[in-house]
Amino acid sequence: MRIFVLPLCMMFLCSAAIFAEGFEYPAARKVDQKDDYFGTVLEDPYRWMETDSPELRDWIDAENRLTESYLETIPFRDDLRQRLTKLVDYPKHGTPWTKAGRLFFFKNDGLQNQSVLYVVDSYADPAEPNAPAMTPRVLLDPNTLSEDGTVALQTTAISKDGKTMAYAISRSGSDWNEVFVLDIATGEPLIDHLTWVKFSGLAWHGNGFYYSRFDAPEEGAILTAKNDFHKVYYHRLGTDQSADTLVFTDTERPQRVRASTDRDEQFLFLYGSETTYGNTLFFKSLTGNDAGFTAVVDDFKSSQGVVAVIDGMFYILTDRDAPNQRLVKVDPKKTDVWIDVIPETEFPLTGVRRIGGHLIVTYSRDAADEVFVYDLNGKKLRAIELPTLGITGFSGEQDSDLYFQSFTSYTYPTVVYACNMTTGNRIELFPSGVDFDKDAFVTERVWYTNSAGRKAPIFLTYKKDLEKNGENPTLLYGYGGFNISVRPSFSAFRIPFLEQGGVYAHVVLRGGGEYGETWYKSGTKLQKQNVFDDFIAAAEFLIAEKYTSPQKLACQGGSNGGLLVAAVVLQRPDLFAVAVPAVGVLDMLRYHKFTIGAAWATDYGTGEESKEMFESLLKYSPLHNVKHGVEYPAILVTTSDHDDRVVPAHSFKFTAEMQAKTTSKNPALIRIETKAGHGAGKPISKVIDESTDVWSFIMHRLGMKPAFK
Repeated sequence: MRIFVLPLCMMFLCSAAIFAEGFEYPAARKVDQKDDYFGTVLEDPYRWMETDSPELRDWIDAENRLTESYLETIPFRDDLRQRLTKLVDYPKHGTPWTKAGRLFFFKNDGLQNQSVLYVVDSYADPAEPNAPAMTPRVLLDPNTLSEDGTVALQTTAISKDGKTMAYAISRSGSDWNEVFVLDIATGEPLIDHLTWVKFSGLAWHGNGFYYSRFDAPEEGAILTAKNDFHKVYYHRLGTDQSADTLVFTDTERPQRVRASTDRDEQFLFLYGSETTYGNTLFFKSLTGNDAGFTAVVDDFKSSQGVVAVIDGMFYILTDRDAPNQRLVKVDPKKTDVWIDVIPETEFPLTGVRRIGGHLIVTYSRDAADEVFVYDLNGKKLRAIELPTLGITGFSGEQDSDLYFQSFTSYTYPTVVYACNMTTGNRIELFPSGVDFDKDAFVTERVWYTNSAGRKAPIFLTYKKDLEKNGENPTLLYGYGGFNISVRPSFSAFRIPFLEQGGVYAHVVLRGGGEYGETWYKSGTKLQKQNVFDDFIAAAEFLIAEKYTSPQKLACQGGSNGGLLVAAVVLQRPDLFAVAVPAVGVLDMLRYHKFTIGAAWATDYGTGEESKEMFESLLKYSPLHNVKHGVEYPAILVTTSDHDDRVVPAHSFKFTAEMQAKTTSKNPALIRIETKAGHGAGKPISKVIDESTDVWSFIMHRLGMKPAFK
């Protein structure tokens, strides 16, 4: 391999040109890297961007300076920041949960970088009339763990007796976690400290808990080294991590394994997964002398999870022989016999919770939730009404009628209810207080025809007085992958766009989980192009129905959605004026060589597995499909320097390729956040900064001239 080095003074030339006349992008060195795929030789000139170096950091700084210099020219940027800050500054609550007589919940006062965990030591059922007010106290405030709010609380687990809490934190957005333990009564930390924990639950049993970790990566490879061969350990309180007991590892299959225990800590369950779809399920008794694990499922052809252990039977939610999922019960002594409790229906069964002697069952009907109460034998008793099209969640205990419900939708900020299963009482425990008039907007579910000729929904949110004149600035958002259902939810950061006459369009695509396993698999591997075709069909629908026009249409997506947006814009640049691919998977021939990327092969396939798969990936891989002389839309790529899930090299290499080949007067920029990761746990200060820049870019490029309150 020959490497040609340019002097640093030649590598990073920042533009001083007027933006309307074109851009001078920071130069990026090219190397003579070639790879052979089944006889096809491809260049990878920016391979050096996969490894951290002073040269790369200089390029990052130059790119951020260029992007900032462009964003500074947007006249309403500061006003938008003020409006977003005001909108976000309201109390936000998580859904409470109870354990051993205590009640726990998260709350953010408004602009706190991280939400704070509170505990109520004694409470009455708040859903009952004249219930006394709760007296919460702070149990753990993550904002005290760092000066800049970049340490986030990721996982909590309360011991069976309610006296101790294990919790995991991440730093700067990394997926790597550290685990600590504290005394709930005093709030004082214990001596326990675990490291190199990743993609792990914390499952209590007795005087300790089970957790999952990888071997420590080599120095300097934390953000890139592959994560294979998960190990499950048991940690006993008060001991050093080096003394932890290895419970399970698979030396032949490089799978990830997650441990959980049932409510009464009678069984240990292990869920193993090689990719993002399908898992094994093993268990062992924790009450006898059983030293080994028994398989319920020992392949990766279906997904299943234990909902509860009821009268010695495992209640399991599964899509095995049921693409839309069903609830079955399994005798641990006869694991080959599965008895339907709630059979599969035409709508995906997405969640089951055992609460107060009943089952709360959630279905996804055309990408919005419907909820019912069943008895333990699978008899439907009644529906739980929801305020509008949206999504809901529940928490509660199997021996209590008290449960908690949260609900949200596009213009319906999250509200939390306290409910009673027997009386049916329901009160707003934590109402919302966002500073906007939600009654001025409407959400409708319309139907476009996808590339297979099937009707699928688009959720449209806009002002009630909207005119369908083809001139409305519109943002089309999609995901379409990993069996994930992207359903109605609220974001205060969308409100200024809506207030200024924008249309927010969220499209349901194949590859997601909205219509079950068959819908999901029709957007994977050799059929991945279906997802892009669906997104294109949705854009064409919005234009044909005169909601918008290509000059007024933007598209946005993150992670797998970042791949979606980049691929679609390269295939159909004529349809869009703006594109924002966030933390995207953009190099489809090398994604599996970093951190957890190999787990995505279920959705994507890899370039090495067959010539057919290589050719399929090559046809849509964004990095490999940028062409000279094409008038691409304005593009703002976003990523973070500590993203160890979709490593930022994807975005770096794609941006360098765009900037080297584009002849468009439209900007091709990248915004690289520092001390942040894939998105989870990002402090609110950074979220406001990023949202201000992204929405400023979108609104400016769509020709909007907003005037904010």
